Amino acid sequence: MGWLARFLSFLLFHLYFHASSSLSFSFNSSFSAMLCQHDQSLALLQFKKTFSIRSDASPWESYFPYPKPYPKTESWKEGTDCCSWDGITCDFETGNVIGLHLSNSLLFGTIYSNNPLFFLLHLQSLDLSYNDFNNSHLSPQFGQFLNLKYLNLSSSNFGGEFPFEISYLSDLVSLDLSLNDFLILETTIFNKLAQNLTQLQELDLTFVNMSLVAPSSLMNLSSSLTSLRLGYCGLHGKIPDISHLSKLVTLHLLFWDSYGGLMIEIEPMTFDRLVRNLTKIRVFRLRGVNMSMVAPSSLMNLSSSLSSLALIYCELQGKFPDNIIQRPNLQLLDLWGNEHLTGSLTRHNWKNSFRHLDLSWTKIPVYLDYDFIGNLKSLETLGELTQLTELDLSDNSFTGQISSSFGSLKQLSSLYLSYNNFNGQIPSSFENLKQLRSLDLDNNNLSGEIPNYFTNFTQLLSLSLSNNRFTGPIPVQLGRLSCLVNMDLSNNKLHGRIPNSIFKLVDLTVLILSSYNLTGEASSATCKLKSLQILDLSNNSLNGFIPQCLGNFSKSLSVLHLGMNKFHGTIPETFSVGSSLRYLNFNGNQLQRKIPLSISNCRNLEILDLGNNNIDDSFPHFLGTLSNLQILILKSNKLHGLVKRPTANYSFSKLRIFYLSSNMFSGPLPAEYFNNFKAMVNSDVKMEYMGDPNNSYDYSVSLTLKGLEIELVKIQTLLTTIDLSGNKFTGKIPQLIGKLKSLKQLNLSHNQLTGNIQPSLGNLSNLESLDLSSNLLVGRIPMQLVDLTFLQVFRVSHNRLKGPIPEGNQFNTFDNTSYEGNLGLCGFPLEKCNSKESQQSAASKEDDSESKIGFGWKVVLAGYGCGVIFGIAMGYVVFKTRNPAWFVRMVEGFQKPKRFKN
Repeated sequence: MGWLARFLSFLLFHLYFHASSSLSFSFNSSFSAMLCQHDQSLALLQFKKTFSIRSDASPWESYFPYPKPYPKTESWKEGTDCCSWDGITCDFETGNVIGLHLSNSLLFGTIYSNNPLFFLLHLQSLDLSYNDFNNSHLSPQFGQFLNLKYLNLSSSNFGGEFPFEISYLSDLVSLDLSLNDFLILETTIFNKLAQNLTQLQELDLTFVNMSLVAPSSLMNLSSSLTSLRLGYCGLHGKIPDISHLSKLVTLHLLFWDSYGGLMIEIEPMTFDRLVRNLTKIRVFRLRGVNMSMVAPSSLMNLSSSLSSLALIYCELQGKFPDNIIQRPNLQLLDLWGNEHLTGSLTRHNWKNSFRHLDLSWTKIPVYLDYDFIGNLKSLETLGELTQLTELDLSDNSFTGQISSSFGSLKQLSSLYLSYNNFNGQIPSSFENLKQLRSLDLDNNNLSGEIPNYFTNFTQLLSLSLSNNRFTGPIPVQLGRLSCLVNMDLSNNKLHGRIPNSIFKLVDLTVLILSSYNLTGEASSATCKLKSLQILDLSNNSLNGFIPQCLGNFSKSLSVLHLGMNKFHGTIPETFSVGSSLRYLNFNGNQLQRKIPLSISNCRNLEILDLGNNNIDDSFPHFLGTLSNLQILILKSNKLHGLVKRPTANYSFSKLRIFYLSSNMFSGPLPAEYFNNFKAMVNSDVKMEYMGDPNNSYDYSVSLTLKGLEIELVKIQTLLTTIDLSGNKFTGKIPQLIGKLKSLKQLNLSHNQLTGNIQPSLGNLSNLESLDLSSNLLVGRIPMQLVDLTFLQVFRVSHNRLKGPIPEGNQFNTFDNTSYEGNLGLCGFPLEKCNSKESQQSAASKEDDSESKIGFGWKVVLAGYGCGVIFGIAMGYVVFKTRNPAWFVRMVEGFQKPKRFKN
C-alpha cells in the first residue's frame, strides 16, 4: 500500500499545480525557449520553505578550497522563471528542471520522504553537498530519480541505513556520499549497488560507515569506474583483487591506523596484479594499509602517467626505488610514517616540476649536494620550483636560520617548517610570499617580533607560530587578515593586551593565545567571533570578570580554556541549550559563588575543570545529567556538605577522573556514585588521547598524581583516578569500590574514615597508587593487596593499623614512610614481628585464601611495568609540548588538519 499512497500523493500534487497553472500562468508562444514548468517551480518554492538558512550549516573553512558558501535559494522568487534561479538547470525544450545544484548553500533542516524535492522527477543532476540536513535518514525516495546521472550528497549530515532503492539509479555516472559519518552501508546493499550501477564512473564513500561490508564485495564493482575513493570507512580484513578496475585514474584507499596494528592489509601478489593492471592510474593513494610484505620495488610497475603517489602509514620496509621520482608527470610523493623505509633521493633524480614531497618519519634522506634550502634556487636541476605551491620540511633536524631563498617561491600557498631547530628571526624575504594560505613554524627556536608585513598575507587561512621565543606585543596588523581561520601563537614570550583588531576576524574558528604574559581584562568583544570553535587564553595574567556572553556567543564553540589566569567574580550563567562545548576549563583563577545550573545545558561536555578557585557551593548533582562527561575536577575550592546520592541511575557513567580533593565535603563516601562509574569497571580500553578531533587540539588538565602536581598536556583514555583527599568524609570504605577494575589511582587520604581497609581493594588489578593515609583506619593491612602487582605508591601512614605488613611483590619495595604513625604495625621495612604475630600472619593468609569477600582475582606477574601514571609523568611533564611530532603524525595521519590535506 505504500507505493499506492505515494502514487496518489504524486497525482494530487500534479493536479493541484496544473489547476494553479491554468489560473495564474500564461505561456508566451513567441518566446523561443520554454519557461520553467509551473508545477516544478512551485515544488522548488515549497522545497525552499522546508529549510532555514544558517551560517554554520556550510562551514567553509572545513572544506577549503571549495567556494565560500552563500544562500543560493534567496534568488528564488515566486512569479519569476525558475530556470533563471541560482542553482537551477532546465531543459529548454521541455521546461523541465534537470539540474539542482545547491552545494554550500547554508541549508539547515530535515529531508523527509514527503519533501517536495521528490516531485522533480526529471532531475539528471542533483548536488546538495556541504549543507546540514540534521541527520536526516537517506530517504528511499531518492531511488525514484530514474534519470539521474550525477548525485552528490557529500558532507550534508545524512544518517541511518543506506536505502536499497539507490540501486535503482542504473544510469548513475557519479555517486558521492562521502563525509556522512552516520550513514551505514552493509554488504547486501553494497553488492546491489555494485551490480546495478554498471555505468558508474565515480564513486566516493569516504567516511561512510562500511564496517559491515565484506572487503570481497569490492570485486563486484563495475569495470567502468575511473575514480574510487574509500576513505576511513571502517573496512577491515584483506583488500581483494580489484585489478579488473583497469580504467581507474584515481584510487583512494585510506584507513585509520590502530594502536594494535593496521586493520586492513594487501597481499604482495594482489598488489602486484593491481599496479600492473592500472595502466591509466594518475592518483594512487593508500593510507593505513598493511603493506609490510609488499616489496617497494613493485611500485615501479605503476603507470608512467602517475602524477600523485601517497603511501602513508603503510609499514613499507626496505629500499624505496628512487627512480620513481623521475616519472615525467609525478608532482606529489608522500611516504609519511613508513618508519622502516630506506633509500635516498638526490638532486640528480629530479626531472620534473615537483609540487609536494613529504618523507617525514621515514629513513629516506634527501641529498642535494650542499644545502637543500640553498639549492631551491637551482631551477634548471630541480625543475620549475618557482611554481611550487606546497613545501613541507617539518619534523626534520634543520638548524640555523631560515634561508632567505624561501622568498623566491612566490607561488607557495602552504609552507610547513615545524618541529625543527631553526633559530633567529623570520627572514624579510617572506614578505614576497603573498599567496600563502597556511604558514606553520611551530616548535622551533625562532625569536624576534612577529613581522608587520604579515598583513600582506591577505589570503592566509592558518597561522601557527606556537612554541617559539617570539617577543613583543601581538601585532595589531594581524587583525587585517580577514580570511584567517586558525591562529595559534601559544607558548611564546609575547606580552601586553590582545589587540581589538583580532576581534574583527569574523571567520576565525581557532584562537589560541595561551602561555605568555597577556595582561588586562578579557574583552566582551571576543563574543563577536561567532564562528569560534576553540578559544584558549590559558596560562596568562588576564584579570577582571569573565564576560557573561562567553556562555552562549557561539553555537560551534567546543573548547573554552581560560585556566591559570587571575579572573574573579562568577562563572558565566549563560550556557545555552544546544551548546557544542566539549571542554570547559576555568582552573586556577579566583572565581567565587556557585556552579551555575546552566552548565547542564552543555550536553556534549567531556571535561569540566573548575579546580583551584574559591567556589562556595554544595556538590553540583545536576552535572550527573551530562551523559558524555569523562573528567570532573572540582578540587581546591570551598565546596561543602554531603555528596548525596545521584538523581539518576546513569549519573556519571562515563566518568574516568573524579577529583573532589581539598574541599570541605562531609558525611560518608559517595558509594552510590562509585556504583555508577561504569567506565571505571571496564579495564579493556583502547589507548587514545582526548582532544578536539576537528582541530587537532589536545585537552589538558592539572592533577595530583602520586603526590606531584602535574599539568597533563595530553590525557590518555587509560587514566582513571578518584581523589577525595583533604575533606571531612567519615565512615567506612565501601566494599563495592573493588569493582572499579580499571582504576589507576585511589586517594582517600586526610579524611576521617574508620573501620578496616577493605580486602576488595585487592581486586583493583590495574592500581598504581593507593593513598589511605591520615585517617582513623584500624585492623590489619589485607593480604589481598599483595596481588596489586602494578602498585608503585602505597601510603597508609598515620592511621591505627596493627599486625604484620604483607610480604611479596610490590610490598618488598615500599619504605618506612608508607607506614609511619601506625604503632601496631610490624614487618619489613619496620621492625620484625615476634613469633606470635608471625603465626597470626600465617593464619591470616590461610583465611584470606578462603575468603569470599571481593571478586577472587589472582594473578602474579614477574616484575612490574612502569605504569600509565608514571609514563604520563615522565613523558608529558618533562616535555610540555602541546603537539609532539610523533603524536601529531600518529593521530592526524592523512588528514593533517592544519594543512587542508586529503
